[in-house]
Amino acid sequence: MADIRKLNANDPEFQAQLDELLAWDNVSDTAVNDTVNDIIARVRSEGDAALLEFTNRFDGWQAGSVADLEIPAKRLEQAWNALPADQQKALEHAAERIRGYAERQKVAGWEYEEGDGTLLGQQVTPMDRVGLYVPGGKAAYPSSVLMNAIPAKVAGVAELIMVVPTPGGEVNELVFGAAHVAGVDRVFAVGGAQAVAALAYGTETLPPVDKVVGPGNIYVATAKRAVFGQVGIDMVAGPSEILIICDGRTNPAWVAMDLFSQAEHDEDAQSILLCPDAGFIDRVEDAIDELLDEMERKDIIAAALKDRGALIKVGDLDEAAMIANFIAPEHLELSVEEPREYAKKIRHAGAIFMGRYTSEPLGDYCAGPNHVLPTSRTARFSSPLGVYDFQKRTSLIMVSEDGADTLGRTASTLARGEGLTAHALSAEYRLKP
Repeated sequence: MADIRKLNANDPEFQAQLDELLAWDNVSDTAVNDTVNDIIARVRSEGDAALLEFTNRFDGWQAGSVADLEIPAKRLEQAWNALPADQQKALEHAAERIRGYAERQKVAGWEYEEGDGTLLGQQVTPMDRVGLYVPGGKAAYPSSVLMNAIPAKVAGVAELIMVVPTPGGEVNELVFGAAHVAGVDRVFAVGGAQAVAALAYGTETLPPVDKVVGPGNIYVATAKRAVFGQVGIDMVAGPSEILIICDGRTNPAWVAMDLFSQAEHDEDAQSILLCPDAGFIDRVEDAIDELLDEMERKDIIAAALKDRGALIKVGDLDEAAMIANFIAPEHLELSVEEPREYAKKIRHAGAIFMGRYTSEPLGDYCAGPNHVLPTSRTARFSSPLGVYDFQKRTSLIMVSEDGADTLGRTASTLARGEGLTAHALSAEYRLKP
């Protein structure tokens, strides 16, 4: 029998219980930080030599030079051609939908002219080079390749460099095939903190990038945090999360399996149900017990449900929305009668899955919107990965002669108020007599 806590939002201790449930410490310990800092320092100072040493040591196979770590484009094409037809079709279908959604995220520059001839605007340009980290070996996710690479290419990024560890020399052909479909420009068989350091600072072989995106283990996440500022990063993500709001009218087995879909990621994943119907919550609990033994990753699911899962009874759907906004989940399923209307109550969520037929895994793979989403309540202030993450906005200012007179007087007054005389004079030089 599965062990999952049952809470009641009407309980005086509920907020404390919820805070405890949501608590997640993603801060690396001292040992991890020290290891990562040492790796970054050595890659910065020794370049290819350090990158090669760490790759040989941590991935357990011997490469003669960093050049040996680069995967030729022909190898990616070979992987693609060798994939079964159903996998090729699935990758192409997913890529098409992700690309279609990303195309709608593109923004153009704009400008306007004021009455005195002054022109103001914004210029939008893509980043020159982006690094994509992809987990390697058996724990490989071709969907992450598509989700990270396609928006970057739609944004117009000129060069996309993918790094992927190959522990024991083991490669994932589906990942290589996905890189081919997504249009990745260069691929290196290197991973860990050393790959992040190489992307951030460059080596003799790997050129430095402008931004590093993609998921990884605690060493990769710590390295991304450490190099932020030298390069941009997408986010430092925590464990996967799903929150389901249900009115009690959905098949309870569907809800149970949706909870499983995130719990099977790892023991720290979080699966929560909010429902005003106590009887339905009991039926979902029964479905969890019935279905758990059928799962290949049942031990992981059971641990996640026990440690971080919850079935929560709420007073009504309005209270459910209020709690959901506090949780700010990565994935939010609205399994209710009028989901589009109900979604208007939601202010904080990475992605909202509306209706009883919209299972979260569709968003993971092929619905179109990006599956790189804010976790650990960061949806309160951050957004899904998108084309906009690979574009920069530059302000445009062209002041006319008349504008220099009117704006210059204002700027002069404010500059002198701040004690910045050169600022004031720079504006005053252009004032009309």
